[in-house]
Parts: sequence; structure tokens; C-alpha cells
Amino acid sequence: MPKITPFLWFDTEAEDAANFYVSLFPNSEITSVSRYTAAGPRPEGMVMLVSFVLDGEKFTAMNGGPQYKFDQAISFVIPTKDQAETDHYYNALKEGGREHACGWVQDRFGLCWQITPNRLMELVSGPDRARAARVMGAMMQMMNIDIATLEAAAG
Repeated sequence: MPKITPFLWFDTEAEDAANFYVSLFPNSEITSVSRYTAAGPRPEGMVMLVSFVLDGEKFTAMNGGPQYKFDQAISFVIPTKDQAETDHYYNALKEGGREHACGWVQDRFGLCWQITPNRLMELVSGPDRARAARVMGAMMQMMNIDIATLEAAAG
């Protein structure tokens, strides 16, 4: 089966973004950087493509120009094992970016992420629909997901 690789379009921040993401996730690295040549269309020597790996998943970022912007229609989910990991990713990604409800954050480059504790998914996926509704109601009031508050809502 072919692998699907997310391709991220930036104006001029592809290398900075890739370096930032690689610094946050384990098992991550920049694998290649290519630059525009005199043939253009961007200035010669400017970073064109950055290939990188985030925790084993391949990504490519491109400095393609200002015509396209990220929005919340596309996001990447980060499943987290505990509150410390949830807080780590949420706080790092929101720095210079914007918080959104329910564990969503838009980083300083405009890319959206959903920081989703595994426990949240367990609490809303079980057969007890009343419990799931209480947990969802609690989550809808949050920016960063607080697992203890979800547990309390679950009863």
C-alpha cells in the first residue's frame, strides 16, 4: 500500500515550522531540504521543500507563497496518554498561536491541532450514553482538556 504524506503549504515559514514540530515530537527529524534555483518562481536560495518525520510519520512542507492559508477545516489529532502529555503539546503549540475550544489549538504557523487525551475517547465511546453526554458537556466548556474534570463529570 502506498503511504499518504501530508503536504503543508506555507508562505515562507516551512523550515521554521518543520524545525519547531520536530523539536516537539519524539522520533522526529528533518530528512531533506531543497531550495529554489534561479529558475524560480521564488527567490534563488530560498527554502522550497522540507521533508521531515514526526514520530515516524512523513510530512513535506513547501514555501509556496501567500495565496493559501491553513484553517480549521484540516487539523492533526495528537492522542495523549495523560494530563502531562496533554499539557505539553497544548501549551507548546498554542505559544504564539490561538486557543480554540475542546482541545483545539492553532499554532503560530496557522496549522490546527487537536490535543485529545485517550481517556476522553474512552469516556465518550462507552455504552453509557448519559455518561458520554456529561463528559461531552464538560469538554465543551474547556480550552485545554482537563482529564480530572472529565472524570468528575463521568461520575
